[in-house]
Amino acid sequence: MTRDEALALDAADPLAALREQFALPPGVIYLDGNSLGVLPKTAAARMQQVVQAEWGTGLIRSWNSAGWMDLPQRIGDKIARLVGAGAGQLVVADSTSVNLFKVLSAALTLAAADHTAAAPQRKVILSERSNFPTDLYIAQALCRERGFELQLARADDLPALLNEATAVLLLTHVNYRTGSLHDMATLNRAAHAAGALTVWDLAHSAGALPVDLLGADADFAVGCGYKYLNGGPGAPAFVWAHPRHVDRFWQPLAGWIGHAAPFEFDPGYRPAAGIARYLCGTPAVLSLAALECGVDTVLAAEPLGGMPALRAKSLALTRLFAAQVQAGCPELTLASPADDTLRGSQVCFSHPDIGYAVMQALIARGVIGDFRAGDKSHPAGAVDILRFGFTPLYVRYVDAFDAAEHLRQVLHSGEWQRPEFHQRQAIT
Repeated sequence: MTRDEALALDAADPLAALREQFALPPGVIYLDGNSLGVLPKTAAARMQQVVQAEWGTGLIRSWNSAGWMDLPQRIGDKIARLVGAGAGQLVVADSTSVNLFKVLSAALTLAAADHTAAAPQRKVILSERSNFPTDLYIAQALCRERGFELQLARADDLPALLNEATAVLLLTHVNYRTGSLHDMATLNRAAHAAGALTVWDLAHSAGALPVDLLGADADFAVGCGYKYLNGGPGAPAFVWAHPRHVDRFWQPLAGWIGHAAPFEFDPGYRPAAGIARYLCGTPAVLSLAALECGVDTVLAAEPLGGMPALRAKSLALTRLFAAQVQAGCPELTLASPADDTLRGSQVCFSHPDIGYAVMQALIARGVIGDFRAGDKSHPAGAVDILRFGFTPLYVRYVDAFDAAEHLRQVLHSGEWQRPEFHQRQAIT
């Protein structure tokens, strides 16, 4: 492809106007929305309104007058439209890690409750070896607490390992390192056929590609608010439980907001009905206000085709970038699936030695991606990764073309050899 052809694709793009929702810095090609989304233009004014009018003037009255108490459910209903959940089934609260602890605890309790004398007790959480580490850490902690075992395997081996000992299949829908996309519906069927429950982390798929939790018959899901949902650094996460499970268990973090009647101040806990019982502490109003602005930027695509249209553009962008890099940078190895059906909204390349320095040189040029080091203790994760996320709301075809050209120039000029690009920073 030529640059003029990329510009022509942008001129014909029916989603092009969505980019105007964002305060993108001039001269920056931002390919890290899979780690932190871009600031919506509406967010600053909304935050000012909450701080100055609702908090500053309304004070505590704003819990009622400004609807602060309803934010977890209201924003939850908006996110539900993006992930195939029903109204009233999803709430926004806490962090992804905390929500994962809640639903994984629930799943383990349900697995134990469904145990019968005719079947051995299920004591295994099965997950992918390259799953996001915090998900594995939460699982490890619960295994120690409950006497379970965490079994890790390659993605291709997971279906064959589901058996009568498996309590829960715990997976991230899109792998954070490679962008590999799991077939949620197929794995749910396989898990259920083995008698296991499923817990899905949607951190790298919610807002980036179509998700159908109910249609795929998932059991539990959590997700992140600050990546493709553009909610800002540290934005609250979300939690969902299938209606068939939601009232069967008290989630372990039984806080006052999850009480059936929070303002009765009863010393005895009674869980709220439905997904509201997965709330815990006081809603983070400032963060929720910013998150709602971010979610609205994704919902703005609904009149233009919604998530299917965003997915089509995402795949076109990732195909373009991958093809240009493979043509111009033979020293890099594609680490993401080439098959569209197996890839999320990111493209990753690997190099055995110089990945970090190359990414730092790119960032110095204004092309922002990120770097993920390999886990040398496990062959499946030993490769260093250069990650490039493509958020179709604001990334253009010409951005993908220019980013690939910058990468070619960094590699071929030796620019990456400059000493400052080898000094590791805290955030990579």
